[in-house]
Amino acid sequence: MSGVVVKSLDHLVLTCASVAATSKWYSKYLGMKVETFTSATDPSTERYALKFGDSKINLHQKGKEFEPKATTALPGTADLCFLVQDGTNLDDAIAGFDKDGIKVLEGGKTVLRTGARGPIRSIYVRDPDGNLVEYVHSRLIGTD
Repeated sequence: MSGVVVKSLDHLVLTCASVAATSKWYSKYLGMKVETFTSATDPSTERYALKFGDSKINLHQKGKEFEPKATTALPGTADLCFLVQDGTNLDDAIAGFDKDGIKVLEGGKTVLRTGARGPIRSIYVRDPDGNLVEYVHSRLIGTD
């Protein structure tokens, strides 16, 4: 054992077919803020990230990934789970997805699951690249 103990997640990387489309989707449907930054090793290189809370998702354009990268960096290979803010109504989120023609998986309704913090309610959709995106509410049915 290395003696290292993880405190929290700083960032993760999504490889996407279109940085613009991914940025727009995550901004619209998850309220993330698009951040532009420059590479520490090459200040002439502009990069993009999606900021939320104390974490971010760095975006890599397919075919133009930054090194080092995952061995198999492909769009549509991620399974992400986001804890939404208290007061978020998942049924309203479902209605919004339906209105925009985005399929809500698992029968188009909330489902009960077990998350890192205990029992949760979830809805599942896919982002423009086909990544599985789970919206999680930590309050159980009948308690909001």
